[in-house]
Amino acid sequence: MHAALRDWLDQPEASPLVVRTSGSTGAAKDVVLSRAAMVSSAHAALDRLGGGGRWLLALPAHYVAGLQVLLRSLVAGTEPVVLDEHADFDRAVEALDETDRRYVSLVPTQLQRLLVGHAAALRTFDAVLLGGAAASPALLGRAADAGVRVVTTYGMSETCGGCVYDGRALDGVDVTADAHGRIHIRGPVLFDGYAGRPDLTAQTLVDGGLRTQDVGRFDADGLLVVTGRVDDVVVSGGVNVGLAAVERRVREHHLVRDVAVVDVEDPEWGSRVRAFAVADPVLTLETLREFVAAELPRSWAPRDLTVLPELPLLDNGKVDRQALRGRA
Repeated sequence: MHAALRDWLDQPEASPLVVRTSGSTGAAKDVVLSRAAMVSSAHAALDRLGGGGRWLLALPAHYVAGLQVLLRSLVAGTEPVVLDEHADFDRAVEALDETDRRYVSLVPTQLQRLLVGHAAALRTFDAVLLGGAAASPALLGRAADAGVRVVTTYGMSETCGGCVYDGRALDGVDVTADAHGRIHIRGPVLFDGYAGRPDLTAQTLVDGGLRTQDVGRFDADGLLVVTGRVDDVVVSGGVNVGLAAVERRVREHHLVRDVAVVDVEDPEWGSRVRAFAVADPVLTLETLREFVAAELPRSWAPRDLTVLPELPLLDNGKVDRQALRGRA
């Protein structure tokens, strides 16, 4: 993949890349990414991080996050170290040059697992980019306590990967939230459209900008805070329930290490809110409902709780919510 990407980068006139989304929040789409957009994203990321360096590839290269690890390496003139699923993380990190700056991109579940037994290796990175899903304050706190330099990222395939680092847009990227909180993005990192879907492209690329499915706000310091998705509100028992808000609240419980909150079709409630948690077995549904109700409407509290040893993941590290719905 690295050699093919190098050839693509060196071509006088390169055709766009077509990258399939993970489908973690719906049907997968084929995103068309120009070389200009991908390279612009790579340069902006390296400028924000403080310069080029060696990258550890710990994500699948056929998704945009892994693809950008390879491209940033090429732009910086370095060779990445590839971590396959059977490799030892510490040994892979040892293969990186000690004199170079070093970077890695992870999703929250990977970081959570690596903090157990591999914190020393994580501390050697100049930046651990964290994206793909929301990271809990507890996880970020654990990383900080371990001395790991985490950079939270926000972006998607349609923006060539992360375009907001630690709440601030990369240079050249403009991020706004409209009156309803929907996030809009402009800049040179935007995709060209969806392959074979001019209808969906027209709905998403509006007036030269990307109309995302995410909602958020800017805090007092001007940092972007992503609060959920336009479509994460479900009707349960006649009540609109914000799944992202429920998931954030459950994640704050001291017995919970990881969680996914999903809606399941139910003949009585319409949609039934169920929490799948990696948690201490002593956690009960009633305890969790009381905890959620202390901050959110009680009608939003999960009506079912399943404690798992770990959450099922897609091959890009994101939670497989469809698998959880099937399990329910």
